[in-house]
Amino acid sequence: MQSHNPSGGPPGGPAGSRRAAPIDRPIVLVGLMGVGKTTVGRRLALRMNLPFVDADHEIEAASGMTVAEIFAKYGEEYFRDGERRVIARLIDGTPKIIATGGGAFINDDTRALILRDAVSVWLSAHPDILVERVGRRDTRPLLRNRDPGKVLAELARVRNPIYAQAHIHIVSNKTPHEATVAAILRALGR
Repeated sequence: MQSHNPSGGPPGGPAGSRRAAPIDRPIVLVGLMGVGKTTVGRRLALRMNLPFVDADHEIEAASGMTVAEIFAKYGEEYFRDGERRVIARLIDGTPKIIATGGGAFINDDTRALILRDAVSVWLSAHPDILVERVGRRDTRPLLRNRDPGKVLAELARVRNPIYAQAHIHIVSNKTPHEATVAAILRALGR
């Protein structure tokens, strides 16, 4: 696991200090589909006593359509534009945990907003583990009628260098979600 403190100093303040700095902005979880952003985000929000918001659910509520329906009817570009607008609305300066869709951080404007106005946490896992996780549901538009292993390996190859710009990197692999939450809390100095 590799972690970075967005303030540039060690998590929680000067060396030896046990008091964590207050969370004064949203914490945004980014990473490939199936890495656990929603599940980990809910648990992290409970542990930190902060509200939790799933950007995909907000998009669905705003459009009256599922993400898969938006992709099928209007295409990925249309979806990404709506996603950018919803995330901009969610990043309003108030502390909360936000889970994003796998492609959100790839959009230049969305990524710039997240890096400027939030604490970004990249959750990563090996593509083989992601294939196992995403195989449980058939709701992923980018995987429809395609080999999930090939798609996820290619997405990882293209997207991981972009996800690496996030303030904090947490490897989740086969660890329980609670271990991932604990790793995020440590990286945040909590």
